[in-house]
Amino acid sequence: MEKLKLQINLIQTLCLHKKIQKFSLLIFLCSLIFFSKTSCSTLSFNFYGLSCPTAELMVKNTVRSASSMDPTIPGKLLRLFFHDCFVEGCDASILLEGNGTERSDPANKSLGGFSVIENAKRVLEIFCPSTVSCADIVALAARDVVEFAGGPNVQIPTGRRDGRISLTTNVRPNIVDTSFTMDQMINIFTIKGLSIDDLVILSGAHTIGSAHCNAFSDRFRVDTNGNFTLIDPSLDKAYATELTKQCPAGAATSTITVKNDPQTPQLFDNQYYKDLIEHKGLFQSDSVLFNDVRTKEKVMKFANDQDGFFRSWSQSFVRLSLLGVKSGEDGEVRTSCSVIN
Repeated sequence: MEKLKLQINLIQTLCLHKKIQKFSLLIFLCSLIFFSKTSCSTLSFNFYGLSCPTAELMVKNTVRSASSMDPTIPGKLLRLFFHDCFVEGCDASILLEGNGTERSDPANKSLGGFSVIENAKRVLEIFCPSTVSCADIVALAARDVVEFAGGPNVQIPTGRRDGRISLTTNVRPNIVDTSFTMDQMINIFTIKGLSIDDLVILSGAHTIGSAHCNAFSDRFRVDTNGNFTLIDPSLDKAYATELTKQCPAGAATSTITVKNDPQTPQLFDNQYYKDLIEHKGLFQSDSVLFNDVRTKEKVMKFANDQDGFFRSWSQSFVRLSLLGVKSGEDGEVRTSCSVIN
């Protein structure tokens, strides 16, 4: 702890002398605090500087190529990262295949982007065999797609190990469902050591990506005669009517997808929060952020301050990336991301 205090004092002094930007200071202090409380002490910035100097570049190039060919990739990789970190921590347990694994749970059946991670791993295994973990690839890929979509470039520590445990029974108790109330979401985030501010900030990931109709179709109803009924009054009626056209009654709602953000679906920006103010949050779990007094002010702040959202996102993303990190004998570096060694 004394060492941590000395490090913080040193950084604050440098900041006063303008040798470190305030933004970098916040990110670094955030990381220091988490390192002191978790098993993340083995993580560091540029962890692969000696063992695989171009590791992050190889991941970035693979992700950039995939995103340029398929505009849905950024949203898929960002969602994949969230689902990985909230269950068993950021350890690539979501990538393991087989009966009874996290990946086999119905809540994860709609996840995508797995092939991008595997492609990046194959490249890394050629140039740096048994060196870069799948957990780091997932984290770096999520970081990179945000930047590619117009969001901030976030520096994150690396050195995560891949987990060996992946159980479907661990999925539902640990992830946020789209129908959750505010209290239910706060409970999940609190268990993970994340704050209510982190909840609002990280929900901003819904500014890109898409969702299947069955994730929100219970908020309205259209009968066989075409008569429309708005079930959730927190949803804008005109927006709900538009959603019924994209998710027609009788269609396979588990296969049709709708953009999370109807305005700028491929840009990582603050439009998500503007949508919430206009009652156009796609999920019930989105809408409650504006309807609840505990989070409404933060939503309004980000709707009017994209730079502020980006700064906050960078800090919360680092915190997310440190959840349940494995180190040493608690994990391994898989040679293939879909199976343990």
